[in-house]
This record gives sequence, C-alpha cells and structure tokens, in this order.
Amino acid sequence: MLLEALGQIEASVEHIGSTAVPGLAARDIIDIMIGLRDFVEADGLVPKIVTLGYTYVPDYEDVMPYRRFFRKIRGGVDTNHIHMVEIGKSFWQRHLLFRDYLRQNPEVVAKYAMLKEELAQQEWENSNDYAEAKTQFIKKVEQYVRRQKRADL
Repeated sequence: MLLEALGQIEASVEHIGSTAVPGLAARDIIDIMIGLRDFVEADGLVPKIVTLGYTYVPDYEDVMPYRRFFRKIRGGVDTNHIHMVEIGKSFWQRHLLFRDYLRQNPEVVAKYAMLKEELAQQEWENSNDYAEAKTQFIKKVEQYVRRQKRADL
C-alpha cells in the first residue's frame, strides 16, 4: 500500500525495529522505513501517506531534518511508525545494519532483549528517553559490525 501511495517515486520499504527481528521482545508497534532516492521529494509525499491513515508528526524535524515521521493509531494505541529518509544516508544504513546483524546473531538478540527488559521496568517520561537508553548498546553493535566489515575487505 505504501509503495502504491508513493506512485512513481523511486523508493524502498523496509521493516525495521524490534518486530523485524525474530525472537526479540518488542512492543506491538511495527516500524517501517521508507527510503527515497531523493529526499527532496519527502515533503510532497506527506499527504499521500496521511491518506493511508497515518498522522504526520513534524515535532522532531528540528533535530532530525533528514527524516519525516508518521504514526498510525488504532483505539488510542500506536500500531505503526514510519520513518521516511534518504537511501544511503546514515539513518538508513544504521537501521539496516543493526537489524540485519541481529537477525544473524541470536546471542546478541538475547543480550539486547535482556537490556530492553531491564529498561522496560523503569518509568520513562517519554518514549524518546527509553530509546536513548538503548543507544549505547546499539552503537556498540554498529561499531563492531563496521570494524568486522573493514577487516573482511
């Protein structure tokens, strides 16, 4: 449905986040990343995604001007998030790198699941604080994978 709504725009749609990793504990929110060949087209696509029942959330654009964010809410609960970014840029690469590494390394999935469980027991002012608490682990994995890829060359 997303690709159809985007029309002739050259894009890729990826399932990211914890629900994209088999066996990883996750909230019931599907994270979707839309990659555009040319991010200049992003703002013109916002209305098309909104027609699919998503709410456009511009709140974080001051901090992340390279991303457009959307939420789908059913019964007062978030069910889907869309992150629209440019293919090949850091956000795109980092999310796919982390997802793909977890998919291939169940022992790392287990460690990440334990961390997430510990963090879930805490009270958070907002979900961004929870996400930030996971960042150290995620960055450590990303650095390790990048070092491995350089060593393989």
